[in-house]
Amino acid sequence: MTKIQIIAIIGSLFFLSGIIQAIRLKRLKEAYALLWLATGIIFLIVSCWQHAIDKLASIFGIAYAPAVLFLVMLMSVIVILIQYSMVISRQNDQIKNLTQEIALLKQQLKKKH
Repeated sequence: MTKIQIIAIIGSLFFLSGIIQAIRLKRLKEAYALLWLATGIIFLIVSCWQHAIDKLASIFGIAYAPAVLFLVMLMSVIVILIQYSMVISRQNDQIKNLTQEIALLKQQLKKKH
């Protein structure tokens, strides 16, 4: 096992324990935590399995195999960012609808008084 693998495994375990702790303390909702947990588990698996790192490096044409770990992490973060962008877009629509509804209710209230 290489030094970079050991560091990646330890980092993955700390990452996963941090996510689990955040869920336990209700700082992170389960729906959002699933992607983070999946990312940590994938990173841990890729970190532990040297053959997977070498295979992925050859598929992507990467000369330095441990760089695959960073590629996997980058791709995972991009997926998470896309998911969060979708959540933010949906919440913006909900905020707009609620704001319009409040404005209409205020207008109706003024007409009654």
